[in-house]
Amino acid sequence: MNLTDQINNDIKSAMKAREKDKLAALRDIKSKLLLEATKDGSSELDEATGLKILNKLYKQRIEAADIYKEQNREDLAVDELSQAEVINAYLPEKMSPEKLKETVEAIVAQTGASSMADMGKVMGMASAQLAGKADGKDISKLVRELLG
Repeated sequence: MNLTDQINNDIKSAMKAREKDKLAALRDIKSKLLLEATKDGSSELDEATGLKILNKLYKQRIEAADIYKEQNREDLAVDELSQAEVINAYLPEKMSPEKLKETVEAIVAQTGASSMADMGKVMGMASAQLAGKADGKDISKLVRELLG
């Protein structure tokens, strides 16, 4: 079952169970996936693009919750965090820092990178290989440590 079908089935389940918060998050996901799928004229969306969209939505929710907390709006922060939890359920499990470091070290060795001049080559390969499994900021930080 692809991501879109899974979201549609979960929307139906949330409607039947009358879960308003979950339903709102799922409808937002569905709208973003549909916009992306119809952008280029096709009606299908590949898994990698779907994961990118989900990652973006998740980050937006977390950032919004942080802003609401700074402004002492706990009620709005709780809503954003609950929607972030729903989105996170569809994302692949994040890599542990140890496993991430091992993977990045292997990529650095594989590319033969030795200085910061090779960072672009390493980041390109690492971003493709670790898409959805690790945050780009964490990958970048590790690559800088290893090459710096």
